[in-house]
Amino acid sequence: MEKAKVSVIQLFALMFIFDLGTALIVSYGIPARKDAWLAVILGMGGGILLFFVYYMLFRQYPNLPLTGYVRKIFGKYLGWIIGLLYCLFFLYIAARNVRDFGDLIVSSILAETPLLAITLSFVLVICYVIYLGIEVIGRTAEVFIVILFLLGAGGNFFVLVSGDVDFHRIRPFLEHGWKPVLTTAFPPVVSFPFGEMIVFSMILPYLNRPKLVKNVWLLSMISSGLILSWTAALNLAVLGLDVMERSVFPTLATIGKVNLFDFIERLDAIVVFTLLMTVFFKVSIFLYGAVLGIADLFKLKSHKQIIFPTGVILIFLSMAIASSFSEHIEEGLGATIKYLHVPFFIVLPLFMLAISLIRNYVKKKIN
Repeated sequence: MEKAKVSVIQLFALMFIFDLGTALIVSYGIPARKDAWLAVILGMGGGILLFFVYYMLFRQYPNLPLTGYVRKIFGKYLGWIIGLLYCLFFLYIAARNVRDFGDLIVSSILAETPLLAITLSFVLVICYVIYLGIEVIGRTAEVFIVILFLLGAGGNFFVLVSGDVDFHRIRPFLEHGWKPVLTTAFPPVVSFPFGEMIVFSMILPYLNRPKLVKNVWLLSMISSGLILSWTAALNLAVLGLDVMERSVFPTLATIGKVNLFDFIERLDAIVVFTLLMTVFFKVSIFLYGAVLGIADLFKLKSHKQIIFPTGVILIFLSMAIASSFSEHIEEGLGATIKYLHVPFFIVLPLFMLAISLIRNYVKKKIN
């Protein structure tokens, strides 16, 4: 591991921006229909429960990354295999986020630009920042979180004063009962984005004040969850359910409706810049976690030597992940959540915690 330290503020900035990610832009929580905002709140509650699982594992192995303590829990060989699967999974999720970003850019502002050109330039910049180290990523996040707040405040202000907002479109409350809300919250919203924060278990050993992990993690999760819930409600209030269900990027459509005095319009750039920042940090964290894990598992002297080769794999994986964006979204909302998110974000961490607690209990009894 590199000899670097991350401050509490930097960790909050990274976690907050990471949680927003692509969830801020895509059709988030829409299977719950008009209660999408409520599904996000409930999903955040489930994410907080998951956080305590991750936090308890960190407390038991404060100096080890995920790939380190998974070998302590499952043994040398099985733990190594599970650790490698986590690294590959982090790389896969990073590729999905890169594809989200590339498709938004192509569909909104650079229609004639090849997707590969956008993906290539984006990933190469991320590889360079990762090469500079976690401290540089943290300091960059400190700066960009301020810009993100300003863009968010500006975008919300223009939408609210545009005259397009009608909160009656959100009513009636629980029109179809609790079932669609609960099935949307558990496990889709729980795992994306809150469960994805397990990748931070690769970075927590770098924190200069580890005692504050719990407060920082919870604060970032709650604040980002409330913003995601508000965004879902605002999109519904502006677009209505029918339009939002058909929209690939509802937040982009919402802000695209702003037209004040035939002068302030075409504010799509706010959404594009927001996604650029959130996805940049989200992919950086996932790729950094994957690279650190691979270096740890294969006992490499430095993780820096595999950053660019892994980045090249990420570029081609994001291009090959689906033949079209609609297929990419369908895969993400279906098979990915069911067969990857649930095992890696929920089942395996719970299993690890149970084994670890039982082992500690037996040790205390023997002693």
